[in-house]
Amino acid sequence: MMIVIENDWLKVDIARNGAEVREVKHKKNGLDYMWTGDSAYWGRVSPVLFPIVGRLKEDQYHLNGQTYKMSQHGFLRDVEFNVGEKTATSVSFLFESAGRFTDIYPYEFKVIIRYMLKEDSLIVQWEIINVNQEEMYFSIGAHPAFRIPLVENETLEDYILQFTPAANKNVMEYELENSIIHEKGTANEISTLQLTPSLFAHDALVYSNIDQVTFVSNKSSHGVEVMFKDFPFVGIWSKFNETDGTMAPFVCIEPWYGIADTNNTSGNLKEKVGINKLYPGKTFKAEYKMKFT
Repeated sequence: MMIVIENDWLKVDIARNGAEVREVKHKKNGLDYMWTGDSAYWGRVSPVLFPIVGRLKEDQYHLNGQTYKMSQHGFLRDVEFNVGEKTATSVSFLFESAGRFTDIYPYEFKVIIRYMLKEDSLIVQWEIINVNQEEMYFSIGAHPAFRIPLVENETLEDYILQFTPAANKNVMEYELENSIIHEKGTANEISTLQLTPSLFAHDALVYSNIDQVTFVSNKSSHGVEVMFKDFPFVGIWSKFNETDGTMAPFVCIEPWYGIADTNNTSGNLKEKVGINKLYPGKTFKAEYKMKFT
């Protein structure tokens, strides 16, 4: 069953499974913005990544003398959430671990995911609550996929990516090899990229110190602005077809509080690049916004 929120601009369908946004329809221009979830390319639409972002080296980590296996992006995207407070334009989704994942993640936690509409924007808020008697280590990330082209008679080549770097910080660029991250160094030019399949020939583009990424059509001016000030990382991804050099008809813009393992990782979760530490009884909060134009 889909949970629906709407206002005069947008109608948003959200699944209880993974608290995943499945559809965003703009009432004023008639456009559907989210990827369809066609499994021929990629069967998800906007999963929430937790308690890791990306892949672990050898799909495992070490913690307090134990070794745990965990697949890419963690498990939260596949759990059933309860629906909390709901209004016409907002809804909260709740999940408590209750001992269900201690074989792969030895912490207990609560997660609240809120969606709120404001005019032509969808605001997403996360809360992670540490209910343990010890510090908890985790990552969390978004993975929304937007269809391209948005408008009939447009092509991929009509779209660009625009970046807004964080003020007074160097943008760092990363590359992926077998889903493991490598730092390339400072990105000298990061204002605009033409969308082409070759961008994703080596998996996702990953950057730090970016506050906003927009994909927009040069022809119709329709697109999506994803705003995520103070998030440490962002990934840009589409599925690349090596056989014919094409990409899937979507692009993901992914704000992350976390990142994949590096080749030289110790494997200790407490030492993982980009990991977040949350003290007992404390709550981690983060927010990002998607504006549909």
